[in-house]
Amino acid sequence: MTPTIYPVILPVPPEARSLPPKRRVQFLSRHAREALRRSAERMDVELGPLEKDPRGAPLPFKGNFWSLTHKPEYVGGVVAPAAVGLDLEPVRPCSPALFRKTASEEEWALAADGDRLRAFFRYWTAKEAVLKTGGEGIRDLSRCRIARVESGSRLMVDYAGRVWPVDQFFFDGHVASVANSGFRVDWLLT
Repeated sequence: MTPTIYPVILPVPPEARSLPPKRRVQFLSRHAREALRRSAERMDVELGPLEKDPRGAPLPFKGNFWSLTHKPEYVGGVVAPAAVGLDLEPVRPCSPALFRKTASEEEWALAADGDRLRAFFRYWTAKEAVLKTGGEGIRDLSRCRIARVESGSRLMVDYAGRVWPVDQFFFDGHVASVANSGFRVDWLLT
């Protein structure tokens, strides 16, 4: 039986969005850890120490992997029994140069729905999520390739010789992506 993971997305309260920058970042980090706690609770996992390696990549605790993400309006967290990466972004206009940096023409040809902006953020968050599975930074974005678009909520990303399934969730003008080792995904937006 394939295990289920529970990425949790939490809205950021309006009052926190207007905090001074340093306090806002601190709040977002704490709030993302609350999302992580809720994901762990759904997995029946007790959170251990949330430590990072010297590059800032999350270290597993008691055999459990974890990933956090935060933006001004939403934060997210996920726990999994194998490498996992979570990213979310609001869908918003972006430059043509960023489109060219994010994917090749061959990759863009896979986007069958015709909405290039939506496809851009699907690809961007999917690649970011895959990079987070190994603690890699955005500098490796060009090494990630969209291998296949399986559906409107799932695609496959090839990175460093491994093809990662990436499940996606669309909500309130945002897209969230979780790269995982083939688990069932049950998104929680609370």
